[in-house]
Amino acid sequence: MPASATPVCAPGRTAAEEVIRAVPGIVKPLPAEWFVAHDTNAEMRWDALRDADGTAAIGRHVPTERFFVRNHTGTPLIDPDGWRLKLFGSGLRGAPSAGRAVEFGLADLRALPSTRIDALIECAGNGRRYYRDQQHQDVPGTPWALGGVGSASWRGVRLAEVLRAAGLTEDAVDVMAVGLDRHYVVGGVDHGPVRRPLPVAKAVDDVLLAYEMNGEPLTPDHGAPARLVVPGWVGVASIKWVGSIEVADHPLSSPWNTDFYRMFGPDHPPGGGAPLGPQVVKSAFELAVGAELAAGREHRLHGRSWSGGAPVALVEVSTDGGLSWRPAEPADEPLAGNWTRWSAAWRPERPGRYELRARATDRLGATQPERAPFNREGYLFGAVVAHPVTVV
Repeated sequence: MPASATPVCAPGRTAAEEVIRAVPGIVKPLPAEWFVAHDTNAEMRWDALRDADGTAAIGRHVPTERFFVRNHTGTPLIDPDGWRLKLFGSGLRGAPSAGRAVEFGLADLRALPSTRIDALIECAGNGRRYYRDQQHQDVPGTPWALGGVGSASWRGVRLAEVLRAAGLTEDAVDVMAVGLDRHYVVGGVDHGPVRRPLPVAKAVDDVLLAYEMNGEPLTPDHGAPARLVVPGWVGVASIKWVGSIEVADHPLSSPWNTDFYRMFGPDHPPGGGAPLGPQVVKSAFELAVGAELAAGREHRLHGRSWSGGAPVALVEVSTDGGLSWRPAEPADEPLAGNWTRWSAAWRPERPGRYELRARATDRLGATQPERAPFNREGYLFGAVVAHPVTVV
């Protein structure tokens, strides 16, 4: 335990809960040329990654001001000086008998060895609208296209370091971070703040407790003062505004791994599939849907592909609706938990409507199918997306 970490009683409100101030909606500006608004969420526009002349406006990392926002309720404003992170539970030494917890302030976290990682955050429902638009299947929820994703450089402390400093035992099974956002109420049911268990094996593997994003302190919409970053997994695992972490010697549960973020439907077990973990393979063009391109000249098509399971191994592009495919040219060294940028040359000779497609395969052999398996909530859409354009 760091010298300034203070033991406190586990029950009741922490200091962080007393300094929180709820703010409806999203704090940062949402210019229409960068975002599509969805209630409490903001989707990144893929065509905003390129300037009007087709040159790259955004590199591998999406600037914080352009990063998508996924909120279950509204963004809270939390005083970083008063914020405390509370760790407690039966998976920590002394916790079962003493009923006590360990608290860390932001200065305590910064005093621990820091780590920087590049990683994507992606909503589990990213691509949900294509269940409806391409597969003619009705699903509820935010109608994300493919803009519920973003890559950033994150700096913080490995969650493993924090857990060990708090007294992690060999008997620990699950780790559950709890956010300081307002309670999520839907259908008259109060589900409490967003929280979701992680297996301890994942928690101590590559999970980061981040306090910086793209070289600057986290901003409110992206989890300030501290958030989890869980590489490769669905975004709900990367809890924002973390206020407490329960560490247990038994499986933990919350509505976010029982009622939500599982696969339900006729092709899944009656009680639902296992809680969602890794993301699926996806690809997107850095081009507006319905964009107009000039006939008789060469165009450079740009895009990005990613997978939660492994680095991208191959990206293929079709300009004839999937009748023929050719490899795209990678622009990055493929990395686990991040996207790979790519491009392909195309010279359409005749005016008309065309359908572009991109599909990726990762190093474990997972590839994008023509059709995504249906599930009632519209999660994990990984099929090839039809991208219409007009040549004039």
